Amino acid sequence: MAKTSYALALGSNRRSRYGSPAATLRAALEALSELGEVEAASRIRATAAVGPAGRSFANAAAVLTTKLGPAELLAAVKQIERSFGRRPGRRWGARVLDLDILLWSGGAWAEGALTIPHPGMRRRLFVLDPLAEIAPDWRDPLSHASIRHLRHRLARPRAVDRAIDRGGARS
Repeated sequence: MAKTSYALALGSNRRSRYGSPAATLRAALEALSELGEVEAASRIRATAAVGPAGRSFANAAAVLTTKLGPAELLAAVKQIERSFGRRPGRRWGARVLDLDILLWSGGAWAEGALTIPHPGMRRRLFVLDPLAEIAPDWRDPLSHASIRHLRHRLARPRAVDRAIDRGGARS
């Protein structure tokens, strides 16, 4: 297979043998480099937890170029998660390492447990912020919007939010 590129999200909110969640993400980037070339990596940022995870997360994004197809890459990133100490658990719970395939240069993909683009990507600033830092012009193959545009659309204040900020009531 020819080389293709993937956008990946990285997250951690538990210490690992590599140290803090941020140190865990740095080590995960090294592990990803064994699968191909990490073309770009965002800065690591602290973000609030979503759901019952409790502690804040360290989040980042990376662009990986590899010869692996989508299903092969999914198996490889799941193996990396396990090698870092990730165990199956409750959805949205605390985790040592979470690696998600967001986009693929081949467009959309759906097979088994993998759907590209990642179904939740468009609703998560903790994913779009770091991805916009390194791949702002990459386009969502379903909406055709750039990552920059998706991030802007999600981050902009809505009319209801502006009314509340001015002291207006929400009906």
